[in-house]
Amino acid sequence: MSDAFTTRVLNVASGSSERVVDITRDCESFLREAAGSRDGLLNVFVPHATAGIAIIETGAGSDEDLLTALHTLLPADDRWQHRHGSPGHGRDHVLPAIVPPHATLPVVGGRLELGTWQSVCLVDTNRDNPNRQVRLSFLG
Repeated sequence: MSDAFTTRVLNVASGSSERVVDITRDCESFLREAAGSRDGLLNVFVPHATAGIAIIETGAGSDEDLLTALHTLLPADDRWQHRHGSPGHGRDHVLPAIVPPHATLPVVGGRLELGTWQSVCLVDTNRDNPNRQVRLSFLG
């Protein structure tokens, strides 16, 4: 089983502001060690109730556009039943229903098969939790 399945946990400091954190290079680094030149699947999973994984273009404003869209869909105000933490924190608990906490991606010849402008990103709107874990798993 060890040849077929390998996993690693990344510790990501997402900080105290809402962020989209590009973890593509971390995924590629993991695959260089875990996949070799094999085909398979990379699963990316964030085991937190207030964060998600998105496949999105970064660096051209799309990451900020995503955060703006999430503000429109999930305003940080007092409408939420879940009320502990920062004002509007209840919306952070709804986030994974819109930005899922996982993504499964194809690996061909040991390389992540993303589109030209696609990146693997941690989406974290929870200002109360500055440190996240992301589990990378390769199934060959």
